Amino acid sequence: MKLAFAALLLVSLVLGSSLHAMANDLSPQPAPNSCDAKCGVRCQNAGVKDRCLKYCGLCCQKCQCVPSGTYGNKSECPCYRDMKNSKGTAKCP
Repeated sequence: MKLAFAALLLVSLVLGSSLHAMANDLSPQPAPNSCDAKCGVRCQNAGVKDRCLKYCGLCCQKCQCVPSGTYGNKSECPCYRDMKNSKGTAKCP
């Protein structure tokens, strides 16, 4: 009886971990290239382009969106709009 219980427990752990891994693989993550392209457009007129690209990329990975245009339009992506840095100002360009 104990052996059957142990085997059942082992099988359930293996199946549970494989289902968890599959669920993580299916979660919507933008392709890095799509974030790079969207942030390239967003940051094309930025004064400090490398910093703009860095923070835009971080925001894109987390929010799965980047507002259109080079400035403004943040209402298109509330997550992107609402992210704040440690000083309480907008994190995303």
